[in-house]
Amino acid sequence: MADEAAPVLDVRGLTTVFHTRQGEIHAVNAVSFALKRGEVLGVVGESGSGKSVTMMSLVGLLPTPPAEVRAGQVMLGTRDLLQMSAKDLSDVRGAKVGFVFQDPMTSLNPVFTVENQICEPLTRHMGLSKAQARARSVELLELVGIPDAAKRVKYYPHQFSGGMRQRVMIAIALACEPDLLIADEPTTALDVTIQAQIIELMKDLQKKLGMAIIWITHDMGVIAGIADRVMVMYGGQVVEHAPVDQIFHSPQHPYTRALLRTIPTITGKREARLSVIEGQPPIMAQAPKACPFGARCAHHFARCDAENPQRRPLDCLPLGQGHDVACHWSAEVGYA
Repeated sequence: MADEAAPVLDVRGLTTVFHTRQGEIHAVNAVSFALKRGEVLGVVGESGSGKSVTMMSLVGLLPTPPAEVRAGQVMLGTRDLLQMSAKDLSDVRGAKVGFVFQDPMTSLNPVFTVENQICEPLTRHMGLSKAQARARSVELLELVGIPDAAKRVKYYPHQFSGGMRQRVMIAIALACEPDLLIADEPTTALDVTIQAQIIELMKDLQKKLGMAIIWITHDMGVIAGIADRVMVMYGGQVVEHAPVDQIFHSPQHPYTRALLRTIPTITGKREARLSVIEGQPPIMAQAPKACPFGARCAHHFARCDAENPQRRPLDCLPLGQGHDVACHWSAEVGYA
């Protein structure tokens, strides 16, 4: 029997660079995290913080060149994905790891029916016959809440609305009952009502299937509604990692606190304005030797320029177990 406490995914020291004509871009810098079965990990940060590149690095979805996974270990169960051949890694994708991307129209093939696209992983990875795969494709569309599934399975992607196309993508991702689902901003392109429906659907499916989920987004409100734990990224590295309630009630990194201040609130005051984070995210032309957030941080001091802070546990905080942060100021002064 598998150890339920063992992580489904264990990532250690993942480092990814891009080779360009202007030199190297250090997109992911020594990222480490673990995910257990049934957990939902929310990954947040601005565009360019390294969220998507990190997750695509895990399973070889980046073009090489220009990308290079330079260091690290990515254990899916007992297998290191970074040591696999391209063929073995291709077998893992879809079977053990499912993906839902932001825009289904760039992921779904417009010249094949939905049935064809759901059947492909079923026949390839699970060895189902064509008849079995067709029957299962209808079941999967019903599972993700598409009405009249037996008829609509014959439709082409353009015959579905945006929200329904995203449900089709979820059905494809879940076809082989993967251990891990990576959802890369799956609701960003949808209107607010459809966003809420997709989030509720994912929560229901996660409970039914017990899979682990990595949910990538820049929307802290979405994270509050779906995640168990949150990993905040900036400059290609993890700056804070904690259970979701601690991120919202006791954030310890200045960047996390700044992100939370950008969430719209209803104050009743017409003059109230959204908070902004002044400045721009860094272009990481070299491995960070200083704090990447230093230039935008209100608590910046000399040590921030001299040393890139490493993550440290905050077990001294009330309910602080599992909370760690990479910040010199937090380590020396901290928030009340």
